[in-house]
Amino acid sequence: METFFQANRYLHITAGFIGFFVAPVALAVRKGGPAHRLWGQVFFWAMAVAGVTALVGAQHIHSLFLLLTAIFSLYMAAFGYRSLYLKHLAWDARVAVGDWAMAGVGLLVFLSTVGYAVVARNIPVGVFGALGAMTAARQLRGYANAGHWTKKQWLLNHISGFMASYIAAVSAFSVTSLHFIAFPYNFLWPTALGVPVIVWWHRRVQGSQLVASS
Repeated sequence: METFFQANRYLHITAGFIGFFVAPVALAVRKGGPAHRLWGQVFFWAMAVAGVTALVGAQHIHSLFLLLTAIFSLYMAAFGYRSLYLKHLAWDARVAVGDWAMAGVGLLVFLSTVGYAVVARNIPVGVFGALGAMTAARQLRGYANAGHWTKKQWLLNHISGFMASYIAAVSAFSVTSLHFIAFPYNFLWPTALGVPVIVWWHRRVQGSQLVASS
């Protein structure tokens, strides 16, 4: 059994390493082009493998931090990837049951995470829980407004999901490897740097949308 967990650990490290370096490549190449789609796919599956192996590893070493980070990263990666297939919600009000279920379960899980963070006075866990809850709640509001999305809403969701998943992965790496940074700063600095980047991308997309519609 120990051999299985050791192999799981190496697979987790490999997938995380790939995702860590592939994400900037996907951001650097032309958006929507073949290279962007290729590296985006590589990033998504790397995050999926890293997340699943983190869930397994968390059970083995009894790490609540690893468990919650894995859940957050997996959810955000799935959110970002799924958004590519929801462009039709700009004119079509039909939302798949699975999309409603994913957002609803996500909201319950992340609200529970926030509740735990308050009781345990764990600020880093509370930050990820709050971000996850806000994302899930925004998804539910968006689905309720399906058929009236802006043309680029799917792209905003895509950016938010993949960037947040990357932030979670970097946070996990920082906590487990960058021991010279004191806790909780080793957990929070990727969020402090990453959120402004997400905001910048959102403003850029929304600005281009306004120009296109004028």
